[in-house]
Amino acid sequence: MCIIGLTGGLGTGKSTVAKMFRGLGAAVLSADDVAHQLLRPGTVCFRQIIKDFGKGVLKGRKIDRKAVAQLVFRDKQQLRRLEKIIHPAVRKIILARIKRIKRQNRNRVVVVDVPLLFEAEMDRNVNVSIVVKASHAKRIERAVKSLNITRAEAKRRIDAQMPLRQKIRLADIIIDNDGTLNQTKKQVKQIWERL
Repeated sequence: MCIIGLTGGLGTGKSTVAKMFRGLGAAVLSADDVAHQLLRPGTVCFRQIIKDFGKGVLKGRKIDRKAVAQLVFRDKQQLRRLEKIIHPAVRKIILARIKRIKRQNRNRVVVVDVPLLFEAEMDRNVNVSIVVKASHAKRIERAVKSLNITRAEAKRRIDAQMPLRQKIRLADIIIDNDGTLNQTKKQVKQIWERL
């Protein structure tokens, strides 16, 4: 079984690349999807977030992810507090899902789509790490469009993350996602054939 850790910064197009790998036959596990499930009312993470951040992060009976994002991307200490709640739970679920896939098919390629692959030390659980990169301007443009946030908010979120150049230094493979969709698809296909 080959486990690929896929990462990049906000707006690099990591999720697009994950979909391309899925199209080639990989099982894709998204850390963001798992984190969203962990924020559902009644979960341990939900209760801990309310305890640590207060009821001001609620919208009705659900956690308002936008309110949490605004809070944590303005204060690195708050971001670390949130990560301490979420990361261990995400890691546990992802590793359990990898085990289950391995039992079903030992030859399956699994792509673990983790925005904070290196920061959360999930790179220890993969065979190959891939970083998707894009220019700063393109990242901001994509983040504004996909998340419906201001340019200032996109910049603040990007600045709160590990610098992309640092992730590139740690990665085994880099995908340049500044070009066309077809150019990115070609890179993904070449990587798929090599692995």
